[in-house]
Amino acid sequence: MQFTYYGHACFSVVVNGKTLLFDPFITYNELAKSIHVDEIPADYILLSHGHEDHVADVKRIAERTKAKIVSNFEIVTWFQKQGLENGHPMNTGGKWTFDFGTVKCVVAQHSSVLPDGTNGGNPMGFIIDGGEGKAFYYAGDTALTMDMKLIPHFCPHLTTALLPIGDNFTMGMDDAALAAEFCGARKVVGLHYDTFGYIKIDHNKAKVTFGEKEIELLLPSIGETIEL
Repeated sequence: MQFTYYGHACFSVVVNGKTLLFDPFITYNELAKSIHVDEIPADYILLSHGHEDHVADVKRIAERTKAKIVSNFEIVTWFQKQGLENGHPMNTGGKWTFDFGTVKCVVAQHSSVLPDGTNGGNPMGFIIDGGEGKAFYYAGDTALTMDMKLIPHFCPHLTTALLPIGDNFTMGMDDAALAAEFCGARKVVGLHYDTFGYIKIDHNKAKVTFGEKEIELLLPSIGETIEL
């Protein structure tokens, strides 16, 4: 799978020929000045929750690409009222088969409100399963939860997790390393760190923390594309 990092918690993954874009926040991220929003491809836009640092560029990208928005009922409905009709509402525990594979929505312990103050519904994480070797877990913004121990039951061949590691608003590196063990991931891409003062981290310390559990931590540069 081809993974491209756009900064903060925004990234895309190409699964079975389709580009899945997650939580687009580029325009207002000073660290992502090198990213040209109007060149980002997307067949689907998946949104973990409604905070502005996860939905700021949805409308701009969706209007250009005609991507299908996948999120909880409240968020999909909110964007439909803004004229983005191509949406698929889901909610925690639900699963659906798309043309690239399946999406299962799982618990994320966080808060959620849309930029205008509208209720953002329940935050979620996503298990994306495009078949053997093409599966990953995106936790979204979340605390460490015992629910993560269920993930290997939902997707036994999953080996990669995309986890927040910045602390303060989400899990920090210690909890995220434990989350990786819970969900059976031996490879982790770190997200939601360094963007703001509250979430700046020591990169070397983070890699050591995961390494002590024999888990590989990847911290790609903004704009970098890697293979998962």
